[in-house]
Amino acid sequence: MKIMIVDDSKAMRMIIVRTLRQAGYGDHTLVEAASGPEAIGKLSKGEDPDVILCDWNMPEMTGLDLLKRVKVEWPKTKLGFVTSESSDKFRSAAAQEGAAFFLCKPFTPEGLKAALSPVLG
Repeated sequence: MKIMIVDDSKAMRMIIVRTLRQAGYGDHTLVEAASGPEAIGKLSKGEDPDVILCDWNMPEMTGLDLLKRVKVEWPKTKLGFVTSESSDKFRSAAAQEGAAFFLCKPFTPEGLKAALSPVLG
């Protein structure tokens, strides 16, 4: 299984990687991207993650814009949000566009596992 982490903050990508390992996903292949365009580049070059964990607020391309693009070009790839945005407005927009999950920062290994388990099986 492969998980892509898309966040413009290197520190947050490191936290997500550590938390994935703590949640029991350490044997999965982890791929990182620092932006939506970088994620699209990796997807275009054949990266085929089972799920993308994505921040909402990023320069160049928002997480929601990335979700819309992934749905069209890589429809089998699930995308969920790991974000500090917690309002109903953001949750609703994510659900409407087909996000696999919506996890608010800060999060725990248990919370991350609960979000990913239905997606990764």
